[in-house]
Amino acid sequence: MRFLAIPTDQVREFQAGAADANGQVPERKRSEGDGNPCRHCLRMIPEGAGMLVLAYRPFPAPLPYAEVGPIFLCADPCEAGDEAGLPEMLAAPDYILRGYGDDDRIVYGTGGVVATTAIPARAAELLADARVAYLHVRSARNNCYQCRIERA
Repeated sequence: MRFLAIPTDQVREFQAGAADANGQVPERKRSEGDGNPCRHCLRMIPEGAGMLVLAYRPFPAPLPYAEVGPIFLCADPCEAGDEAGLPEMLAAPDYILRGYGDDDRIVYGTGGVVATTAIPARAAELLADARVAYLHVRSARNNCYQCRIERA
């Protein structure tokens, strides 16, 4: 499996001031450190570094299941994360893991809170289900999108 970042072309547009999923220009802030994961490099944004705060929809189009929520990105260009193992930014004790079908709709019965260390095993189980095209990792506390998991 692969843990995938937000596509670089989208990130570069946001870094250049393109409107987010709510039609707003991303906010420019300074990172507070550990609580600011970049959804592009899949690392924590260093304390004091510039970051963007914006509304993001990790789906190709608005749909009933296409949630929009806040994310952080490095304000300056960073390299896209593409990890075979748990990304550095997944530092909380647990996350929501949820499966989606080819139609970008939730596959019922796949969602649940999973201990961070158990994410690879649970992701492998979910990806073994032919109905599941990909997974989202989301914050267990605030439901914020973290990254996508696909079959390698």
